Amino acid sequence: MLFKLLAGAVIIGCAVLFVTTETDCINKEAELAALQAQIDAYNIENAELQRTLSSDDLSAYMERIALEEKDYAYPDERRFYDTSRD
Repeated sequence: MLFKLLAGAVIIGCAVLFVTTETDCINKEAELAALQAQIDAYNIENAELQRTLSSDDLSAYMERIALEEKDYAYPDERRFYDTSRD
């Protein structure tokens, strides 16, 4: 009788371990896919930056970064912002 209870407990333990291991594998595969997509995006960005550096047109690149990402403006440029939405 004790052997049957012990065998049942081992089987249940193995089943629980199998299910948790499969769940972890599925989660890790999803995480791997997300990281691979991020790596691909970085590779594309890196290729674009490499192309910009090799084209010897750094002034156009610096101008684009200053205007788009840093929100700088030309000295004689006027910018109007809609503050009524706040």
